[in-house]
Amino acid sequence: EDREGESISWHLTEVLKPKVPTHRMVFHEITKEAIQKSLKETRKIDYNLVSAQEARRILDRLVGYTISPLLWKKVAYGLSAGRVQSVAVRLIVEKEQDRLRFKKAQYWGVLAEMEKAGVRFEAKLLALKNVRVATGKDFDGETGELVTGKVGGKDIFILDEKQAKQLVSQITSEKWTVQEVEERPTTRKPAAPFITSTLQQESNRKLGLSSRETMQVAQKLYEQGFITYMRTDSTFLSTEAIEAARYCINSKYGKEYLPESARVYSGKKVKGAQEAHEAIRPAGTRYMDADETGLSGLQLRLYEMIWMRTVASQMVDARQKQVSVKISVPSPAGDAQFSASGMTIEFPGFLRAYVEGSDDPEADLLDREVRLPALKTSEQVQCADVKPTDHETKPPARFTEASLVQTMEKEGIGRPSTYASIMGTIIDRGYVRRSATALVPTFTAMVVSKLLKNYL
Repeated sequence: EDREGESISWHLTEVLKPKVPTHRMVFHEITKEAIQKSLKETRKIDYNLVSAQEARRILDRLVGYTISPLLWKKVAYGLSAGRVQSVAVRLIVEKEQDRLRFKKAQYWGVLAEMEKAGVRFEAKLLALKNVRVATGKDFDGETGELVTGKVGGKDIFILDEKQAKQLVSQITSEKWTVQEVEERPTTRKPAAPFITSTLQQESNRKLGLSSRETMQVAQKLYEQGFITYMRTDSTFLSTEAIEAARYCINSKYGKEYLPESARVYSGKKVKGAQEAHEAIRPAGTRYMDADETGLSGLQLRLYEMIWMRTVASQMVDARQKQVSVKISVPSPAGDAQFSASGMTIEFPGFLRAYVEGSDDPEADLLDREVRLPALKTSEQVQCADVKPTDHETKPPARFTEASLVQTMEKEGIGRPSTYASIMGTIIDRGYVRRSATALVPTFTAMVVSKLLKNYL
């Protein structure tokens, strides 16, 4: 139900010139109910959408088609340019240039292993004499220098190797006292159901599939009637879909996991979104469990991920408790302040069904439970071990397929339905090569990107 669909219908009537009455059918999932409904609720061809498609096609002929031959003359035969692929290549090239400009910085820290009532936990040096110790985020990536001596109006300093080792020898046998304990309840909301781009991102992170492979597997699931249409930029779920999800939650997880009213995901507006389709979800009015489908391999794993994400999107929030503790220890250089943080899950909520993936393993670790012992202000804790730690700042990470798709979607570059073919094109044309999951630009990409940026 978009420009292309309308254009296809129009072309069919133009070429076939039918003598019988014709009607336009529209459905978004291959199920008996959806097709019967589309037969009852037909409509006429929307000529505004047809005109929009034709205008788009003509613009492509006037502008888009004439750029590739220029690259053949100036760089190498067989290259191509396009309004989405060239921008994707430029993003990858600019990230690589940031990495080339990057200057490493070294800084030191102190890590203490604390013990209380048989429970061990880690605490990191936070400040010395009330002056905060620099961490990775305080350095400029291009110069490798401290962004500023004062951050947010507060003094900050870099701990070097000699100071770190000296501090360790001074505080090991001192008394460690709990200075502050802060407990904060937090809630986490489930992610919206899948759209094309988020499905590609998650299957890249969780199943290691490229965008193209994801869409091939999803296409097969759609053709067999297991999921709704997989090219969509809408997070909307129909009433039937919500009822099916709520039935699943109630029967599988129990009433306490079911919110009083259905969650509605219509707020997230993707630039140029077509609200014609639903989100990607299991098809039909009852969600089939993964083990009932008879599927195997990647099809089974992708279906299971779609099932879990859809069901989780209609579950209650997860309730967590975050605890942050500050511990002080005297030293000849002034009081040293250490910090430790913990997180416990009070009620799992939607996490029972689905945990969203991440490109950042460290962020992933932060989401896991870290239990601290019960601590009170002014009480003493035992220091089991303390050691200096050396660190180097890291260059910005290269794009993975998941993070590139995420950036393109955020910036409104291209359409989610085109991302899989764009990823394929930039690799096939030799602009980008894969190194594990990272996308690395080739010399050709650097040259083409510079030419297009300077002149077009």
